[in-house]
Amino acid sequence: MPRPAGTATAGNTQRSKRVVALLLTLEAMGARHGAWAEDAAPTLDNTDTQPAVTATPAKSAVALKKVTVTARRREEDAQDVPTPMSVLGGETLETQRIYRVQDIQQLAPSVNVAHMHARQSSISIRGLGNNPASDGLESSVGIYVDNVFLGRPGMAVFDLLDVEQIDVLRGPQGTLFGKNTTAGVLNITTRKPSFTPERSFEASGGQDGYFQGKGVLSGPLTDTLAGRLGAYRTRDDGYIKNVFNGDRLNGGEREGVRGQLLFEPSADLNVRWIGDYHEEDSSNGTRVLFSTGPTIGGINRYEQRAAAVGATLVDGRDGKVNIDGAQNVRVFQGGTSLEANWKLANDFTLTSVSAYRFWNFTPRNDDGLNVPVSLNAGQSVRDDQYSQELRLASPSGGRFDYVLGAYYFRQDLTNESFFFNGPLADTWNDTPPGALANVTSIGHGQIEIDSYALFAQGTWHLTERLDLTAGARGTYESKDARVDRDAPVGGAPVAGPAAAARNGRYGAYDSGDLGLNASSPSGLLSLGYRFTPQVLGYASVSHGEKSGGIDLSVSAAPTAGADSLLVGAERANDAEMGVKSVLFDRRLLLNTNVFWSQVNGYQTLAFDDASFTRYLTNAGSVRTRGLEFEATALPLRGLTLSFNGSYNDATYLSYKDAPCPPEIGFQPGAPQSCDLTGRQVVGAPKWIANLSGDYRWRAGDGLQHYLAASYAFRSSAPGTLDDSKFGQIPSYAVVNLSTGVRVDLGKGQLDLSLWLKNAFDKTYYTILWNEQNGGYGGLIGTPRTLGVSARYDF
Repeated sequence: MPRPAGTATAGNTQRSKRVVALLLTLEAMGARHGAWAEDAAPTLDNTDTQPAVTATPAKSAVALKKVTVTARRREEDAQDVPTPMSVLGGETLETQRIYRVQDIQQLAPSVNVAHMHARQSSISIRGLGNNPASDGLESSVGIYVDNVFLGRPGMAVFDLLDVEQIDVLRGPQGTLFGKNTTAGVLNITTRKPSFTPERSFEASGGQDGYFQGKGVLSGPLTDTLAGRLGAYRTRDDGYIKNVFNGDRLNGGEREGVRGQLLFEPSADLNVRWIGDYHEEDSSNGTRVLFSTGPTIGGINRYEQRAAAVGATLVDGRDGKVNIDGAQNVRVFQGGTSLEANWKLANDFTLTSVSAYRFWNFTPRNDDGLNVPVSLNAGQSVRDDQYSQELRLASPSGGRFDYVLGAYYFRQDLTNESFFFNGPLADTWNDTPPGALANVTSIGHGQIEIDSYALFAQGTWHLTERLDLTAGARGTYESKDARVDRDAPVGGAPVAGPAAAARNGRYGAYDSGDLGLNASSPSGLLSLGYRFTPQVLGYASVSHGEKSGGIDLSVSAAPTAGADSLLVGAERANDAEMGVKSVLFDRRLLLNTNVFWSQVNGYQTLAFDDASFTRYLTNAGSVRTRGLEFEATALPLRGLTLSFNGSYNDATYLSYKDAPCPPEIGFQPGAPQSCDLTGRQVVGAPKWIANLSGDYRWRAGDGLQHYLAASYAFRSSAPGTLDDSKFGQIPSYAVVNLSTGVRVDLGKGQLDLSLWLKNAFDKTYYTILWNEQNGGYGGLIGTPRTLGVSARYDF
C-alpha cells in the first residue's frame, strides 16, 4: 500500500539541503562584491503595482508605493477601497516564478485552485466555488482578463504573459462587475501598449526538460497609436513516470501570442484592441493512485477488481502510474476585445467593452490501469461566448459619485461525452459477461445562455471621514439546453441481464428541450470610516445570486427524469468587517478583516459509483466564517517582507442527501444518501499561510543582487464531496527560492537568476478524484525543480 502522503526520502532531503546551501553560497559571494550604496534606493519596474521600495523625501528613505486598482471601476488606491482584496503585482509574480493561475494560491489568502487540466479546473475563494468540469454552470468565482468575463474557468489555464497585476476580490461581486458571482472575482490585467519603446526577452530552463521562452515588444506606431506584441512557448517532459512503458507524463507544450493596439487621439478618448491565441498539447491530468479505499469484511473492492482484471497497482506517492493507454489534452482558445473610454462633458466617463472568445477542449483519458478496461473516456467541449458591457462613471471629488452599467453575455456551448470500453470492462464493473465489453457510447450536450444585467453603485461622502456605499444589480438569464445519448454500438449481441445492464449504463436517451429562466438580484451596503489618513475601517453586508444550471451529461436522467438535470440557483449573504492601514511612514501595510457568509443551494459536482458518472447538484446550505490577514513591511533598506493568511471555517449547515463515502456506501444495507451536515466543505482548508521575502542590494554602479524566498502552507481538507476518510488532502507546505543579479548591459538591463521550486521536494496533492470501486486518484504538485532564467530588458 502507498506510504503516507508528503513523505520524502532521505536522499531527497540531503539533495535539498545541498541545493539550498548552493543558493545561499552564491548569494554570499554576491554580497562580498559590494554593499548597498547609501545614496541609491532600490527601484522596481514602474509598471509593477505591488507594494514597492521607492525613494521619498519623507522621514524614511524608503516607503511602500501606492497600489492602484479599478475594483470600483475607477482608479484609486487599493487602501481606499472598503472591501477585502489582494493585489499581486506583475514583478512579484515574476520574482516568485508564478506563471500559472493554479499557483496564485501560494501568494493570496483564502484562495484554492483545484486544477487537473484545462476542463477539470476551478477557483474557489473561502471554500466556495469547487465545482470543476460543470459545462452547464458558471463558476462561483468570476474570472476576468482585461475586463472580459471568462465563461469557463479553463479559459484562464494558460501561461501568465506580460501581466500588470492580479486583483483577488473576496465575497459576492456583482454590483460593479459584469457577471454576477457569489464567492469573489479574480481580475487579471495585462500591460497596455506604451508610447515609450519597451523590449523584453526571457529564456528559462530547468529539470524534467522544462523550457520557457517569452518575448514582448511595445512602442509607438504613430503619435496617437501604440502597439504591443507578446508571445511565449513552454514545454516540459512531465514528472509522472509511467512504469508500463517508461514514458513521462503530466507535461507537454503550451504556446500563445497576444497582440494589442492602443489609440489615443486626445486626452478624452482611448481605444484598446486585444487579440490573443493559445494552444496546449499535453498529458496534464494524469492522476496517480492516492488510495484504494476501504477494506470491508476483509475485502478491498478496488484491489479485488484490479486483481480480477490482472492489473498491477503502483504506489502513486512515488509519482508513478501504470497505464496502458494514452493520456492527452488538446486545447485551442483565443479571442478579441475592444475597450473604449470617452471623457464626456463635466468629466463623466463612458466605457464600452466588446468581446468574443472561443475555447476548444479535447481529452484522451486512460482508466488508470495497465489492462484494457476503458480505452478512452471523457468529454470534449466547444465553447463560444460574446459579451458587451457599457458603464458610465461620474466624476470624482464631489459629495456623491457613482457608476451605472449594463451587461450582456451570450454563450453557445456543446460537448460530447464518450466511453470506449475494452474487453475487460465487465470484470471491472462486475456486470454480466458481454454487457459492457468493447462497447462504445457517445452522448451530446448543448446549451445556449443569454444573460442581461443592469447594475449601479454609488458612494455618498457623508463627512470628510465617513462614506456610505450602496449598490444594486438585476440579472435576467435564459438557458436552453438539450442532452441526448446515442444507442450503444459494438460489443457482442446480448440479451437478458447483460442487455439490461448495457441499456442501463449506455441506453439511448433524449432529454427533449430543457430550459431555465430566472431573475437574480444582488445588492451591497457598506460603510467606510477614516480613523486617520492612514487607517480605514469598514463594514459591509451584501447579497449575491448565481442562476441555476443544466447538467450536460445524461447522469441519472433516464430513471430520475429530465428534471434531475436542472440545478437550482446559488444564493449568498455576506457580512464583512475590517481595517486597512499603512503605518510608520508607509513602511508597513497591515490589513485584516473578519467575514461571515451563508450560501443556500450551493452548487457542486458529485460522483455516483454505480453508474460511474459525475453530476451537478445543490449541496444544501454552506456557511463560511473566519479571519484574513495581510501585511507587507520594509524593515530595512532593500528588504521587503510579506505575510498573509486566513482561517476559514467552511461547513455544511444542511446537506442531508449527500453521496455516501465508500466506507458507508459499500456496507450491506447502506443508505442511498448520507448526511454531511456540520462537515467541512470539500476543498476548503481551515488554515492558509503565505510568507515571502525579497532582499536587494547594489554591488556597484549598474549591478544589483537579489534574493527571494516564499513559504506556502495549507492545512488538510476533504478532497471529494463524499468526505471519505480515504479522500482527505493532507496538509503541506512548499518552499521556493531564487537568487540572481541585474546588471546594466548596453542600452538595457540583463537579469540572470537561479531558482528552486519546492525546495524540499514535498509530495503534495492539489486535487483528489473519485475513481470507480471506491478508489481515489490524485494530482501531485510540481516536485523540486532547479532552473535558471535569463532576461534582457531594453
